[in-house]
Amino acid sequence: MTRALNQRVSEFRARVLVRSWEYRQRHHARGVWFRLRRVLAEASAAFVVSAEDAAALAAEGYRLEPVGQALEPQKWILFVPAERVARMASARPIPVRLSRELLEAQHLVLTPFDA
Repeated sequence: MTRALNQRVSEFRARVLVRSWEYRQRHHARGVWFRLRRVLAEASAAFVVSAEDAAALAAEGYRLEPVGQALEPQKWILFVPAERVARMASARPIPVRLSRELLEAQHLVLTPFDA
């Protein structure tokens, strides 16, 4: 019985170590990619916009996604309704996926799926 109990304790400790490492990584590079993918999963479309349009959207009250500030170079990522994006002349559509275009964009506007 003692041997079996020691085995269970050892396995439990190993699981706790792995879990604690995963939680620490959420605040490092691995966590950023997870959070970026999570944000992209909620987007139906993506657009690259000018710095002026992004600043105007932020001034209108659209919230910057924190994951954009964790990337280097930092990005402005905002969720904006499709109707508002349609009125922007600088909006250039790009695919919603981790791609070169998306990673090079400094100001990114995402439209959410319809509720």
